[in-house]
Amino acid sequence: MSLETTSLVPIRCSVFMALSLDGFIARPDGGLDWLPQPEPGEDYGYTRFIETVDTVLMGRNTFDQVLTFPEYPYADQSVVVLTTRPLALPAHLAGKVQWMQGEPAQILARLAEQGARHVYVDGGETIRRFLRAGLIQDIILTHVPVLLGRGIPLFGDLDGEIPLEHVETVVYTRGLVQSRYRVLLKG
Repeated sequence: MSLETTSLVPIRCSVFMALSLDGFIARPDGGLDWLPQPEPGEDYGYTRFIETVDTVLMGRNTFDQVLTFPEYPYADQSVVVLTTRPLALPAHLAGKVQWMQGEPAQILARLAEQGARHVYVDGGETIRRFLRAGLIQDIILTHVPVLLGRGIPLFGDLDGEIPLEHVETVVYTRGLVQSRYRVLLKG
């Protein structure tokens, strides 16, 4: 599926991601210890964003990282993990998380059948797959003032240029800079 067919998909797909100034979303081992703790009363727009999301779609490595969090963050959303390996879930997540495999357009078609309307696409490779397929409409990036030097990149091979429209930028007191973009259709 190309960017030209994005409007045919009845689901809005968004990215909300923190990354280092050198473009990494995690350390090489997936570690997120470099992310700052939110300031009291400030979550950098995350709550406002996640309240609009009905489905969280992520890759297996991202889900494995989520399982290490002290608290499971997606109690109010349906979670879909993209994996080719069977998914063994902790008992408290049984029936709350499903796994799928396939091409991005096929996955979105299945989610649409389940009633999904706004999908939060998370995880580096998953984001890249959905961008290459032309299925992301919104990108919200929060740059953290740190250089990791190496790690897991957010962007990489995307099979060409993807034009974006800048919507807004917000600078937070601790130096985090968040920019919102709308993905433009080619042509």
